[in-house]
Amino acid sequence: MVNQENPMMKYTELEHIGSGGFGHVVRALNNATGGEVAIKKINLQGLGRKELTVNEIVIMKRYRSSSVVNYLDSYLLGEELWLVMEYMDGGALSDVIHKTCLSEDHIAAISRECLQGLDFLHSNDVIHRDVKSDNILLRTDGSVKLTDFGLSTQLTPEQSRPCLVAGTPWWMAPEVVTGQPYGPKVDIWSFGIVGVEMLEKEPPYWDQSHTSARRLIATVGTPKLRQPKLLSALLRDFLSCCLQTDEERRWSAKELLQHPFVRFAEPASSLVPLIVSVKKRKETRM
Repeated sequence: MVNQENPMMKYTELEHIGSGGFGHVVRALNNATGGEVAIKKINLQGLGRKELTVNEIVIMKRYRSSSVVNYLDSYLLGEELWLVMEYMDGGALSDVIHKTCLSEDHIAAISRECLQGLDFLHSNDVIHRDVKSDNILLRTDGSVKLTDFGLSTQLTPEQSRPCLVAGTPWWMAPEVVTGQPYGPKVDIWSFGIVGVEMLEKEPPYWDQSHTSARRLIATVGTPKLRQPKLLSALLRDFLSCCLQTDEERRWSAKELLQHPFVRFAEPASSLVPLIVSVKKRKETRM
């Protein structure tokens, strides 16, 4: 499962670029190639942590796509696992959301790239289960990729409709928060909430506790947009297709890729000026 070499001999750490409940992420240099990588250092102590990490490695090794952050290698140092991945130099979508205003053209291009990733996962019977702006990474060439598969699940004939409550509360689909059996379309609801984030800078109920947010998702249903009249009919319809409370009526990733809002989106390269400007602004403030 892991490389037995000492990664400290292979990589030189450059800077800390992120952290979470799992541990932290650093930017590093591959000493042999001179290429940059991201190393996710996961603390394996704690119930269930090893299982989640093994799950993440298996899914990243098995499924490679231009829409998913590439797995490169993994190492075990005591109770810390190093997961080496391609470095996405544009940072997370959440950074872009908080530092600039996205146009509908930007939202359409980002949506298409993310839906291609979700369609790839779902066609391989994988549910991501933690789609949110923090887990969508960008590169300064315009690439948009899904990352963080720690909560992902591989569907099997025996387990085709899981009911484990997993994910980050504000992005969870109604069927997840109520403990109902669910399928891949939970990721579509979560991506619909990312769409709301791209418009309003935060998901619905962000000011509520985990418990209150889950209760509101279960009882309110499709969240209301703050200023729907400022949006095009196409964008409103696209979000509506993502945020149907009835899983049967919610569109799949494949169907959403044919939605006019996404189908006529600009190429990913159109995102370059946006991503580069946000990166420069961030570097200036550091």
